[in-house]
Amino acid sequence: PDRFLEPSKEILNPLELEFGLGMPVNQYALLESALRHAQGESVEENRRALGELYSGMSKVASGNPEAWVQEELSPEEISTPSAKNRMLAFPYTKRHNSQWNVDQAACLILCSLKVARELGLAEDRFLFPLAAAESNHMVSLVERGALDRCFGFQLAGAAALRSAGLSIEDVQRFELYSCFPVAVRSQMRELEVPSGAEVTQCGGMAYAGGPLNNFTFQGLVRMVAQLRENPGEIGLVTSVSGMLTKQGVTLWSTKAPERPFEFTDVSEEVASQMPVYEVVRDYKGPAIISAATVQFSGEAGGNAIFVCDLPDQRRTLAISSDEAVMATVQHEEVCGRPIEISGNVATFS
Repeated sequence: PDRFLEPSKEILNPLELEFGLGMPVNQYALLESALRHAQGESVEENRRALGELYSGMSKVASGNPEAWVQEELSPEEISTPSAKNRMLAFPYTKRHNSQWNVDQAACLILCSLKVARELGLAEDRFLFPLAAAESNHMVSLVERGALDRCFGFQLAGAAALRSAGLSIEDVQRFELYSCFPVAVRSQMRELEVPSGAEVTQCGGMAYAGGPLNNFTFQGLVRMVAQLRENPGEIGLVTSVSGMLTKQGVTLWSTKAPERPFEFTDVSEEVASQMPVYEVVRDYKGPAIISAATVQFSGEAGGNAIFVCDLPDQRRTLAISSDEAVMATVQHEEVCGRPIEISGNVATFS
């Protein structure tokens, strides 16, 4: 019989829409600031880290004949705004942004091992799904009590590896969903990806091409090719929905698994671990900045936007169009800093 599936909540909180946070780049930039602060990076160190991460991805894309942009870019070319690389939401430029204006497609054929053998298919071309895990627990960004964390990836990754009888050190190849840098960096942190590991086989969503969630299929097709060329290796492919809202992890290999395939839904476990804050619209008084960005319109900064922690585990959003405030957000660490809010407008204390 047919089944009707619907999300448990909306991806966006009404207050986020009211404050112009409907575009993903603005929300991911806010998450980036929270992760930067939690990891103790300065604004400049963060800028360099993002450039180096995505420069490495562009190098991979330059060697992928299916990539949409086959050009290796330097860290400075990626992180420095220019006429061809405008700032979208600090610290993200266009070259940090998923490239969804592409003409691409992917196809995967799944069947039982029995059918594949009956059809006489070459067994050295087989790829086996080892395990999969996902979280469908939905909490809007402004409600998340720990903006630097992604519990879904921590728990889904652990569940998938446990089901396959593997550790993260057993994985040789990664394709981490790469809509924006914080998605990649958060996965590296939560999955405990070994230092120096390549996070993409195809070049990532900014360069190989990222037509929304279809990228997961495209990344997996490239992973298939890489694993066929390197028999016995383990590949890990991830997916994201929303604003790092829902997470998925899969494991693959050309080597037939010793255990049966297992799928795990960790949604309830994620819900039990994720702190959730009450969101208030009208607030006047002191607050602490938990995340910040500057939204851009063309070459000019439109306004600074802040996710603010209030007393008693409450949250609100605040903005400022003051040029000095916008400049401060782009040059100094403001997360953790006290501010005053009145009429949803923020001023530094």
